Amino acid sequence: MKCDVIDLANKKTGSINLDEGIFGLEVRKDLLARAVRWQLSRRQAGTHKTKERNEVNGTRSKPFRQKGTGRARQGFARATQMRGGGITFGPRVRSHAVDMPKKVRRLALKTALSAKQADGKLVIIDSGEINSPKTQDFAKNLNALGWGKALIIDGTDVNDNLAKATRNIIGLDVLPSVGANVYDILRRDTLVLTRDAVNQLTERLK
Repeated sequence: MKCDVIDLANKKTGSINLDEGIFGLEVRKDLLARAVRWQLSRRQAGTHKTKERNEVNGTRSKPFRQKGTGRARQGFARATQMRGGGITFGPRVRSHAVDMPKKVRRLALKTALSAKQADGKLVIIDSGEINSPKTQDFAKNLNALGWGKALIIDGTDVNDNLAKATRNIIGLDVLPSVGANVYDILRRDTLVLTRDAVNQLTERLK
């Protein structure tokens, strides 16, 4: 599968062959949804906690005598039905992570790349190197390119000038190739890959 390669001035500089087994797969929404759930569940801190009846401070004696008050009998003030008592079935500190096999995660990443290619939202650029770290200079090129909200994936390391120029632009993310993931690819309209990123992703996923 051939794809045009452009530079940041939106001029064609050549073409590149994309692996059909990575960029030409059938789009499976079930895999994408599963991968996004797996990623987001691992981000949850799981530190929410309420006190149960054995953790609430207070006396263990009966709040009033068993008979003769006209009220329902009560054991002690920390019981869950009492005001200020413990919480029944409250949240506990736990991990929200779900399991997802490594092979399925790889297939989901391939599917995400294929989905962008199928939608015409995949852009290949020659390099992520720019001369100026100024956001104003890069924003002019970005308006001419018309990417909208985009994710740029560079090679092993993100170019320093590119990282500095893009960090104040809302809706634009930059990642190294090792950080490519399903959630970030899907949450942006356009996926922009450098030549190095294509080669490294192909080597990683084939």
